[in-house]
Amino acid sequence: MMLQDAHTHFFSRTFFSTLAKLSPRDQTAESTLDQVIAATGLLLPEDDTAAHRDRWLAAMDAAGVERMVTFASVPPEAPVVAEAAAGSGGRLLPYTIVDPSADGALDFARRALGELGFRGLLTFPAMHHVHPSDERAAALYALAAEHDAPVIVHCGILKVKLRDLVGLPRRYDVALANPLHLVPAADAHPDTTFVLPHFGGGYLREALMAGDQCENICLDTSSSNSWIATQPGLDLAGVFAAALSVFGAERILFGTDSGVFPRGYRRDLIEEQRAALATAGAADADVEAIMGRNLQRLVPPR
Repeated sequence: MMLQDAHTHFFSRTFFSTLAKLSPRDQTAESTLDQVIAATGLLLPEDDTAAHRDRWLAAMDAAGVERMVTFASVPPEAPVVAEAAAGSGGRLLPYTIVDPSADGALDFARRALGELGFRGLLTFPAMHHVHPSDERAAALYALAAEHDAPVIVHCGILKVKLRDLVGLPRRYDVALANPLHLVPAADAHPDTTFVLPHFGGGYLREALMAGDQCENICLDTSSSNSWIATQPGLDLAGVFAAALSVFGAERILFGTDSGVFPRGYRRDLIEEQRAALATAGAADADVEAIMGRNLQRLVPPR
């Protein structure tokens, strides 16, 4: 079975250093990172892009993953992720976060999708305080369509553990995290493919409604989906059954949200999601589409 992951984070040394420099703590960035490592046991990547790329490729090999989307999770990480992807033989598909409210956001995205070879964009309305249908975001959606680049729009519960660990305050506006906010933008940009990660991250009903309204909205299955605990009586098999009934298998993308070492690639989620699909009654062809063929079609090899 073709196995391709639509949602992982590269999390290079540049990512960790960027977050540490933003920390409000009265100490050096290196001291902040030392505290994070001591508290968590995380492996801090060396400042060697090729070495970290090869670590990910080895983890993919061990899990049987052919290709995976990997994010530049802060803008300064974009050149690093572009370099890693360029040396991966097409196995790493680079997407970058972009803040529509930032000065030069459109120019940054244009360079990423052009010169740097990125294949998709990632936005966080709740983090950046920009409504998904804001005109600043609309310019990014139009640019993405020109490059056949999917746009991941993070909705629902937003907890970024690594930001918490370096002491960054949670200034998230969850009122902007409802998937239904994306509907006007998706209707206005029919040539752009939008992806709601984590099944909508706690807004499953709203994600289903958005997907029923707009054929260019997809779901990804990434993370442990701990948001299910907020939905009494629901389990992962039930989530898959509901998603299949509305989106069909062709608009659901397998993902894990893998990102840190030494845990590495989340192989446990492969079997967990396959088991849930089986319980949900998914046909073999549907499982194959979700677990890899949809991403192959959406982001074809170059």
